[in-house]
Amino acid sequence: MLIKESHADVQTKVDGKDSSMRIFLFHPTIPQYPNARFPGIVLFSEIYQVTGPVARFARQIAGQGYIVAAPSSYHDFTGPEALAYDVPGTDQGNEWKVKKTLQSYDEDGYKTVDYLLSLSTCTGLIGTTGMCLGGHLALRASLDPRISACVAYFATDVHSRTLGPHAGPNTSAEAPANSTHTIDKLNEIKGEVAMIFGIKDTHVPDAGRDLIRKKLRDAGTVFSFYEFAWAQHAFIRDELSKGRYDPAITKICFEVLLELFGRVLKTDLGPRDGKTVEVEHVC
Repeated sequence: MLIKESHADVQTKVDGKDSSMRIFLFHPTIPQYPNARFPGIVLFSEIYQVTGPVARFARQIAGQGYIVAAPSSYHDFTGPEALAYDVPGTDQGNEWKVKKTLQSYDEDGYKTVDYLLSLSTCTGLIGTTGMCLGGHLALRASLDPRISACVAYFATDVHSRTLGPHAGPNTSAEAPANSTHTIDKLNEIKGEVAMIFGIKDTHVPDAGRDLIRKKLRDAGTVFSFYEFAWAQHAFIRDELSKGRYDPAITKICFEVLLELFGRVLKTDLGPRDGKTVEVEHVC
């Protein structure tokens, strides 16, 4: 499928501050079908904003028949340009990641969904995905009931409650009082979630992944949980991945994404009835 690329600048206001957020758009096109309509996908990036690898990932998804909207997460502090995959870029991205408030992250997600729904070419069904910081933001964006499907790649800071301003890591299974952290709000998710991790990911250790899985189960979230034995953090990044890029596992994970998005976003499932599905115990 052919792809048309553009961008839109959307105004946001949060924490008493006005800001312009650039949304990079990757729109599928089919010759002779100008009125074709497609589901929308919100794609959240790593701490480096919308880099070459993120744009290539967006094109892959768009080529399968989805309108992909990738917001620039750090519009509170800088322009839409990507940060470099080097030490200064990493340090700056990590600094802004905790300086930006959860309210601002939420506003970004809402505004991006609003933008997709404003397009006459969008069917109204919305999914979300992302990697690293973006994996967390994809999961958090799913608190918005308008999002029906989420594929989160190696989501950081979920288990430790360290996204946005914080007093320090908290990996307790019990929610702190009045917590607005993502892991303590999973019961608000109405769609289906796929979580993807590498077991060799030093950013999300075994105990962290176990906590996320437990909290999803306790929340009653409909989810799948994938762990790959030799995958490290950033294993889908095909550029400057510091030796961690694994194209074979990346391909498998893209099939996971296509299965979930295809089943939930391209099929008219109607509302979920909530009935318990009894599985017969047979050999």
